[in-house]
Amino acid sequence: MSEQHPEPQPDPDTPSQTPSAEVSSSDDVDRSRLFPRVTSFRFRRGTLTAGQERNWDELWPKLGQDLEIGRNRIPQPQLDLTALFGRDAPKVVEVGSGTGVSTAAMAADEPGVDVIAVEVYKPGLAQLLGLIDRGGLTNVRLIRGDAMVVLTELIAPGTLDGVRVFFPDPWPKSRHHKRRFLQSGTIELIADRLRPGGILHIATDHADYAVWIAEILATQDRDRPHVIPLTTESPLSLTRPTTKFEGRAERDGRRINEFVYTRPLQDG
Repeated sequence: MSEQHPEPQPDPDTPSQTPSAEVSSSDDVDRSRLFPRVTSFRFRRGTLTAGQERNWDELWPKLGQDLEIGRNRIPQPQLDLTALFGRDAPKVVEVGSGTGVSTAAMAADEPGVDVIAVEVYKPGLAQLLGLIDRGGLTNVRLIRGDAMVVLTELIAPGTLDGVRVFFPDPWPKSRHHKRRFLQSGTIELIADRLRPGGILHIATDHADYAVWIAEILATQDRDRPHVIPLTTESPLSLTRPTTKFEGRAERDGRRINEFVYTRPLQDG
């Protein structure tokens, strides 16, 4: 979601997906039922270039993980984030890494922060693999699959230092608003997965979606895991590179709205 793509068609090597029922984590069954499932992404057709094919064949087995898609899939065990990167360091999940330009640039600027990039667009992930390889980055891992499954099943509560959601699909038609990734339940889920003091960083160029996000953030249940506006210095970098998509949005006169929130040190 860092970069958006043309109106998609079904990916021939990935099943189509429709909104699914709630999926419970085997280690967190009762809590996961509180977070409604949202299927916000659309699979995009894309053919890998020869270079991307090489990146995929050589690097994906080392750095990537595919999640099974479908109603009958087996729930996933939680990740050991320290083992995944081989060190104890701040952990950030980027929801919808697109072609990986922002992901790679921010990872290069913060080598002491580990980033898990979640995306369904295979050519985008292959491009990110190339950026990782050329940049000599060791602090990025990739997951191809539904970000809701990642957050609900793979990430334990209170383990993330940051979640980034850059330019999510706005689903502009009213009848599609239920597909928007950022819903009340999603914000609560993200807050639950953040450590106290962890950062939620959102960016969108879609005015209506920005209003939607602001309303959701303003009406959170303060008796549940929640986030509040960040009023102190961020422990994570908030500097994003300007992508081609963002540059085009600015030239077209679309304002970039950013939201930086934090999980309070004490809930309630």
